[in-house]
Amino acid sequence: MYPFVSNLLLVNFAYSKLYSYLVKYPTPSNISIFWNFGFLSAFFLGVQIVTGFVLTMFYTPHVDYAFDSIQHVMRDVNYGWLIRYLHSNGASLFFAVVYIHILRGLYYGSYSHPRTVVWFTGVIIYILMMGTAFLGYVLPWGQMSYWAATVITNFVTVVPVVGKDLLYWIWGGYSINNATLNRFYSLHFILPFVIAVLSLYHLYILHQTGSSNPLGIKAKRLEKIPFYPYFVIKDLLGLLVVLIPYSLLVFFYPEMLGHSDNYIKANPLVTPPHIVPEWYFLPLYGILRSILDKTYGLVVMFVSMLCLFTLPYLDKSYIKNKTYKPLQRKLFWFFVLNFLYLGYLGSQTPTYPIIEIGLVCAHFHLLYFFLLIPVLSLVDRIFVDKRS
Repeated sequence: MYPFVSNLLLVNFAYSKLYSYLVKYPTPSNISIFWNFGFLSAFFLGVQIVTGFVLTMFYTPHVDYAFDSIQHVMRDVNYGWLIRYLHSNGASLFFAVVYIHILRGLYYGSYSHPRTVVWFTGVIIYILMMGTAFLGYVLPWGQMSYWAATVITNFVTVVPVVGKDLLYWIWGGYSINNATLNRFYSLHFILPFVIAVLSLYHLYILHQTGSSNPLGIKAKRLEKIPFYPYFVIKDLLGLLVVLIPYSLLVFFYPEMLGHSDNYIKANPLVTPPHIVPEWYFLPLYGILRSILDKTYGLVVMFVSMLCLFTLPYLDKSYIKNKTYKPLQRKLFWFFVLNFLYLGYLGSQTPTYPIIEIGLVCAHFHLLYFFLLIPVLSLVDRIFVDKRS
């Protein structure tokens, strides 16, 4: 009797939580379509977990068989090509909606109190996504996969004293080998579930603090309406729109975002003439390649990613929304264009003047966070205090 009662109470608790989160959750009535991208991120995370789980049933994490197992999935498994293309292109769509989600947060100041913890968990999820995507890129064991793993893992050699030993520990030997592939495969399988748990926590904290809004004012002062049916329908409409380019990629241009060298089995004796990562790594790769000093380049690259954590402390302006601040709005869009241009530079051969332009763009990326935002927020506070 007691187990039945406890199970009934557990079901009732779960139902009440789902009802309060998905139906009755009071949502600001003025949020725009840019608030859809959180839901879209969750959708593509689900796609990646499901398709990835199916692919693990056929993948062989061994340097002699990994490449052939991918070919087996594509050629011999019923609808294997569809599962793999859903997975590979789903990663690209996942990063696209997450980048837009982050930029929306930057524009509307979603990192400010009381949503600081929400912002921090979101940045952690983004960093884990980068790691998971890199690990997954290695698994097909093509030429680009192998040499990307070689380049990225060698980053740890900049660590003083223990850099070489740390590299050998990651490799599981004195070169990239079967142990390396097995470790990457294990981590790539586990990390999506870690991201899923963090995403649930991210959503939980968001519901505790309340959603932000385009006006950038406290949610208590806004008219609110239930999440269902209004925003459920809105999210589903956004999903239908995003599924159009996703379907076009999967069914008509499945290899458009890939690299042709990855259809050649990994060969440690032949180095590709131009090592290029997936497009969502290109801005960071552009920063890294533009700085000739390896250690300094790595520091700038990681700081450019981790600086998102500093925003709640750097931006002290009263009004976070850049819609009402023309200068900050223009600088924000210049920052976005600069980030996209860094991605373009990362895809080009590192010659003159690509390196020199990349050096300027990389440092502007940092200056935007560590100089322009603090100075403009200070000026904003002084101006508002004088007027009041």
